[in-house]
Amino acid sequence: MAQCHEHNLRELDSGMPRPFGVRVALRPDDPFRKLLGADWSRTHWYETLEERDAALVEMSRKHEYSRPGDRPALVFEKVEKLAERRR
Repeated sequence: MAQCHEHNLRELDSGMPRPFGVRVALRPDDPFRKLLGADWSRTHWYETLEERDAALVEMSRKHEYSRPGDRPALVFEKVEKLAERRR
């Protein structure tokens, strides 16, 4: 079956350790916490520090279609898996 939006497909896992992450969570006053739960978060993992930092900049940027006065609805936190970093 052909894919019309190849850019939306997940990349294959390279098998390399991915010790650098970005944890994404909701702000304490976000109404979505009622739907997802107060402890909801999602962590994205990267092979290099540079990949992680570039992804963080892209994730946290102000969207070009944001309205004046809009505040980012997500909280971003850098995290690391120290055991994988030592490999």
